[in-house]
Amino acid sequence: MSLLYEMKMRVEEKIKADNLDAMAVKGKLGLKTGMLIALISANTPDKPESIAKFKSAAKEILNLNL
Repeated sequence: MSLLYEMKMRVEEKIKADNLDAMAVKGKLGLKTGMLIALISANTPDKPESIAKFKSAAKEILNLNL
């Protein structure tokens, strides 16, 4: 399982726990990271640049430390 996928799953848990608008949050994350969050799968390659962008965006948008 890729680290990006694990981070995506934690973001989805946070969205559900905080009862947030999933489409809006994932859209903001996608704009910040340059990735379509819905397309991240367990087989998505872990690129250090993508991981750093995802962590930064999750912290900024959700105040979530990954």
